[in-house]
Amino acid sequence: MMALWQSREQADFAADKLRKFAQPQRLMILSLLREGEKSVTEIDVATKIGQPALSQQLAELRKAELVTTRRQAKQIYYSLAHESVALCVRSIEAVFNAGDPEQALLNMVRPVLRLESEGVVRGAANFARLR
Repeated sequence: MMALWQSREQADFAADKLRKFAQPQRLMILSLLREGEKSVTEIDVATKIGQPALSQQLAELRKAELVTTRRQAKQIYYSLAHESVALCVRSIEAVFNAGDPEQALLNMVRPVLRLESEGVVRGAANFARLR
């Protein structure tokens, strides 16, 4: 993995993606979607953003490929597009909501590191081992 200081192209890409997160209403929506798929109505009730701002921000998130949609009858459901989006939101929450941001980030990644050290593959079936 290349450090951002080593590639202007990568730095530009990262900065562009971060701009999509750097809007309060979009950040609220993304944070809520960490809990799982939500309908537009559920997002509206939880965040109190209201129309038409909610529709505008959801459109921006779709355009940035940070969320995906699913239609069921007249309802549209939103979810985070990638695990990397959830990781970014968790990182932002850890840094800005914690008394000790460094410790909060360590606590956030520690379960993932533990699973990797135990040979658990995320996103794949893992079976119990009998010893």
